[in-house]
Amino acid sequence: MSNEDRRVARTQKNLKNALLVLLKEKELKDISITEVTQNARCNRVTFYSHYTDLQDLLASIFDDYLNDLIDYFRKSFKDLERFSATDAKRHLPLFKFIYQNQFVFSLMLKGEVLPGSQNQFCESLVQVSNTELGLEEQTVIEIPALNYFTTYGSLGFFMYWIQQDFKDSPEVMAQKLAYLQGKMFTGAIVRKE
Repeated sequence: MSNEDRRVARTQKNLKNALLVLLKEKELKDISITEVTQNARCNRVTFYSHYTDLQDLLASIFDDYLNDLIDYFRKSFKDLERFSATDAKRHLPLFKFIYQNQFVFSLMLKGEVLPGSQNQFCESLVQVSNTELGLEEQTVIEIPALNYFTTYGSLGFFMYWIQQDFKDSPEVMAQKLAYLQGKMFTGAIVRKE
């Protein structure tokens, strides 16, 4: 990475961190670009060279976290050929990552701050499921439809966890989701490239 690339990455990271700090204090609509740039120790010209507005900056933050979430999702089945639907260990990396990043995922999954962020979350997981996983057993329901059903159902499950203020541990939540998914299908295979 060149010095210029490192400088750009550092500036973007500073802007993202500044916005997250401000979002802990007030609503997005009450935050100005000037406040963000002051906290990030840069100017408005620098901000506009990277982002069009605060929603664009927040969308970029969500993209970063979703990319990391997808990495955790893939790690949950990376070295497997198959897994049982009731295997809670497969869900645990997702729950741990969301738990470690409660504030960002609360913003994203409530969908109030950035419209469409819930769909972005689900579509990211559906894409991986559709391309990298399959069912062991035959089903009368098309696999993409089942992927959407389980993913958007899981969104409700994550929302419940957020509304409970993350009361249950990631391990408990992974067990609960594994139980529910075990009622829908027995197992899945991992598609090799």
